[in-house]
Amino acid sequence: MAVKQKILIVDDDENIAELISLYLTKECFETKIVYDGESALEQVNIFKPDLILLDLMLPGIDGYQVCREIRKTNNIPIIMLSAKGETFDKVLGLELGADDYMIKPFETKELVARVKAVLRRYQQPTATSVPEKPSQVVEYPDLTINLGNYSVLYYGKNVEMPPKELELLYFLASSPNQVFTREQLLDNIWGYEYIGDTRTVDVHIKRIREKIKDHAHWAIDTVWGIGYKFVTK
Repeated sequence: MAVKQKILIVDDDENIAELISLYLTKECFETKIVYDGESALEQVNIFKPDLILLDLMLPGIDGYQVCREIRKTNNIPIIMLSAKGETFDKVLGLELGADDYMIKPFETKELVARVKAVLRRYQQPTATSVPEKPSQVVEYPDLTINLGNYSVLYYGKNVEMPPKELELLYFLASSPNQVFTREQLLDNIWGYEYIGDTRTVDVHIKRIREKIKDHAHWAIDTVWGIGYKFVTK
């Protein structure tokens, strides 16, 4: 029997939390509900979830702070849930390390679909996986991006990078010196599963640049008014 994936639901609205849990349980997920930020932080180490559904408006520690604390030590995928639909709130959530952002009220079926989509991106190949194809590795001086095992080596050291950041870096580096618009990057990296504005791309580029600085032989360049390109020198 396959091991059920665990979803931690963090929402102070008991009715919403129970409804989400019901739908996820029907999809063969194991769920746990907590109603405040402190409990959420405790359950990260106790319940060991595969994904967290995190409401932003929580008593005590709010969802933003919970996300910030989790990201200090853990790359568990996080989907933020909020009644706030302003671009600022979405961007802030993504900058803090959330993998997706859903606005309340939402269709429960869409939430389940997004949970599955995010989990698919985080699944790592096992030791018995089919050997990776050579095309899944892009190498430049002091930089190796391996899409086969989702790893990035920068000056010989492994760089922790969530799947979407790594996929974005790999996509750009696979087509050096080619300019991609933000819309093209959204379509190729997030696809139909993500409905968001193009600032999502800017947020992820910013996070990549914080981890990987420009090199004498390559860099991620901003093409103002258009998008981005991976430049070789």
